[in-house]
Amino acid sequence: MTNRWVFEGRIVERAPVRYTPAGMPVVNCLLHHCSQVAEAGIPRQIDMNIPAIAAGELSGALERCALNQPFLFTGFIAPRKRRARAWIFHVTEFNIIQGE
Repeated sequence: MTNRWVFEGRIVERAPVRYTPAGMPVVNCLLHHCSQVAEAGIPRQIDMNIPAIAAGELSGALERCALNQPFLFTGFIAPRKRRARAWIFHVTEFNIIQGE
């Protein structure tokens, strides 16, 4: 099985870097995605906010990014906490989208 998400989005909110009890730096943020897709041949507008987290070296890089700048995010979805129903997107890579 694969759990991999890739999408374009913008950082709309971001908390300061914090550290886990084990000393790992993490940053929580809110990403915004807006696009149009076809579902059963019918256009559908997607406009959603995605809770996200970045850990390790990526947390510092994400903290330095400008808000509302377009990025291509890659990562995976996992429960916020063990046995939780709410999920969070774990950013494993991101790149700025040039030309927008």
